Amino acid sequence: MDWYPLYNSLRIALISSVIVFFSGIFAAYYTAKLNRAVKGILDVVLTLPLVLPPTVVGYFLLLFLGNKRPVGMWFLEQFGVRLVMSWYSGIFAAVAVAFPLMYRTARGAFESFDETLAYSGQTLGLSDTYIFWRIRMPACRQGIMAGAVLAFARALGEYGATSMLAGYTPGKTATISTTVYQLWRTDNEALAFRWVMVNMAISAVVLMAVNMLENKGRK
Repeated sequence: MDWYPLYNSLRIALISSVIVFFSGIFAAYYTAKLNRAVKGILDVVLTLPLVLPPTVVGYFLLLFLGNKRPVGMWFLEQFGVRLVMSWYSGIFAAVAVAFPLMYRTARGAFESFDETLAYSGQTLGLSDTYIFWRIRMPACRQGIMAGAVLAFARALGEYGATSMLAGYTPGKTATISTTVYQLWRTDNEALAFRWVMVNMAISAVVLMAVNMLENKGRK
């Protein structure tokens, strides 16, 4: 059994989770501070990939990152780097579909934060950076960590956008999800079932982690 799909899926999910974690927190924090009209518009734009079919998300990514599209063509000409049909193409797809989960969860956590704690810190002469990292983030950590875990799970199980952006090449771009589909398509159901069980085991661990965070938050 070739374990490359597991390695590649975990690699893509971990890298994309780090990107989504910081970008989601940044977007959630500053969006929550905007006025209602602007926040509503940005909220729709940033959350749209959550409700769009993954293949549609992949299509839009191809419009920007394809080899014959402006961004993809520039990278190819300047650095000789193809942004599609490579293992790291899966990172773009995973970030696009996992970002809304992190953003929505973090925004909810920030909006439930008691702002009087921040005002109290300001009266004591604390900087905004100190207040954010030492007061706001610890107070919102349960929601933020839950969002990070859910984003990781979403990135790990991504198929639609990944299949369009990275394709399926054994030992190069294969992930668990694309491998399951290819094995089923070639009537290798026994091996496909093994990969399904691997994915289910990882998903179960992720859900247990989310439940533990939620229970800890209630306590």
